[in-house]
Amino acid sequence: QPLLAESGGGCVQPGGSLNLSCVLSGYRPTYMAWFRQAPGKEREGVAVLHTGLSHTYYPDSVKGRFTISLDNAKNTVYLQMSGVKPEDTAVYYCASAPSHGYGLSLESSVYNAWGQGTQVTVSS
Repeated sequence: QPLLAESGGGCVQPGGSLNLSCVLSGYRPTYMAWFRQAPGKEREGVAVLHTGLSHTYYPDSVKGRFTISLDNAKNTVYLQMSGVKPEDTAVYYCASAPSHGYGLSLESSVYNAWGQGTQVTVSS
C-alpha cells in the first residue's frame, strides 16, 4: 500500500478557492480519490481519478466546482476547490485503491490506503 500525506487545508470564505495536495510514496495505485467527513455525517466521496486513463468522476454536490488531477513528476494528487460553500466544511482525506472491478467508485470500502486528513473550513 502506498503512503499518502495530505496538505493544503485551512479556512476560506464562501465563494473562494482552496487547493489540497496528496503526496504518494510507494507504488502508483490505479485509483486515487478524495473523501470528506463533516461532524456527525458519514464519509462522502467527492472525486475519483483513474491514474492511468485520467478518467474522473464527481458527485453532483461538487461537480463543476472541484477538480482532481495528478502530477506524475511530483507523485502528487490535487483537489482544486472553487466556489466553496459552508457545506463543504469537513476533514478531507485522500485515498488510493488498486485495480478492481468497480470502475470510478466512491465507495470507501474499495480503498485500502488513506491519508491522515486535512481540515477545510468555509466560513465568512
